[in-house]
Amino acid sequence: MRFASLGSGSRGNALLVEAGNTSVLIDAGFGPREMLRRLERLGVIAADVDAVLVTHEHSDHIGGAFACARRFGWTVLLTHGTLAACREDGVGVNTTLIDSHRPFSVGDIRAHPFPVPHDAREPVQFVLTDGARRLGVLTDAGHVTPHMVAMLGACDALVLECNHDARMLAQGNYPPALKRRIGGLWGHLDNSAAASLLSRIERAHLRHVVAAHLSEENNSAVLAQRALSAVLGCERNWIGIATQDDGFDWRDC
Repeated sequence: MRFASLGSGSRGNALLVEAGNTSVLIDAGFGPREMLRRLERLGVIAADVDAVLVTHEHSDHIGGAFACARRFGWTVLLTHGTLAACREDGVGVNTTLIDSHRPFSVGDIRAHPFPVPHDAREPVQFVLTDGARRLGVLTDAGHVTPHMVAMLGACDALVLECNHDARMLAQGNYPPALKRRIGGLWGHLDNSAAASLLSRIERAHLRHVVAAHLSEENNSAVLAQRALSAVLGCERNWIGIATQDDGFDWRDC
């Protein structure tokens, strides 16, 4: 199993995962033209993608899902709450409803969704497996729950939200209401919270850790890497960074 990011941040998110003869996207926050450009960078064409697994209805995660699905014939899998909260009605799109606690399969990939605390209707994140390796993905959550810790344990690779540095957010130029939302229990994980989560999960199999969904205004790659590497006792640069413009290239679990 291998995975790569097409981009990660407030302007759009998409993570591509391949196993066997199956390719799925986790989220599609880019429109068809931009999606094609970013897929091409990874040596992938739209016809290679089988489905989009949507985490929640915020535009940076679902903004291109329906348009891409209509154009490329992709299936969109999402919770009932996410579909109900969408501004689009999904007409002309092959949609499949998923349960936030029930595993399902797309070809050679087995997906284990799990609910997370975030200011959306029915948000989930995912652990994906090909039967041999496990990839944990957590990009939008306001705080760490015991269930999140249990689900993300024993992964071979982890893509983990490090949205902001608490001090940068507090001292920055965002309006107070937005600061409260981002830093609140239903907002986004800061570097310290992400490090705390990493410290609590079973890590014996970890071969990759990538910091994702970094705020361009309220965080830096160095700060995120410093927080996570302190937990693992590794070199700072061993921690990968998913950037907004370039995501990150293929990694093998």
